Amino acid sequence: MANHKSALKRIRQNEKRRALNSYYHKTMRNALRTLRASSDKKEVTEMLPKVESMIDRLSKKNVIHKNKAANLKSSITKHATAL
Repeated sequence: MANHKSALKRIRQNEKRRALNSYYHKTMRNALRTLRASSDKKEVTEMLPKVESMIDRLSKKNVIHKNKAANLKSSITKHATAL
């Protein structure tokens, strides 16, 4: 266990950040699932910028890797144009 006040604070901060990051990651995955499951072109075109924005933010914060973000954006864009 940590002995310094700063180390204890760091542990608290890390735990908070981990919880928030996992929440944002899960939210993004659910949004992707809804977008991929939808076959309504209008709905997909409305959701696409929002989901891409979520992916970009998570990539910027290093919650997901930038290449994974690019792959996800590419696949959902393909799905949207195929409709």
